[in-house]
Amino acid sequence: MIHEHYRKERNSYKLDLKVNEYDQIELFSFENPPKRLSYPEACGLRHLAFEVENIEEAITHLHKHEIEVELIRTDPITGKRFTFFADPDGLPIKLYEK
Repeated sequence: MIHEHYRKERNSYKLDLKVNEYDQIELFSFENPPKRLSYPEACGLRHLAFEVENIEEAITHLHKHEIEVELIRTDPITGKRFTFFADPDGLPIKLYEK
């Protein structure tokens, strides 16, 4: 376990688990999550995330391939920047800056 954080505004916990030297799993708890496939607070797998060295370079690469990317946000817990884009099936993929 890396750390656990209670998010009062959402009445939920976020638990970060270290899998190995490079990988991590984030688990979220919610009382009554809506039954949706891919949106935040949904049941089941929410998204895959990939760490990138430079988020702007990654976004530029995706734009060259005509892939729409959400605006860059900052994780309020870690202070790291991240964004999302959709895979060919419309499911979210997260880019998280190192």
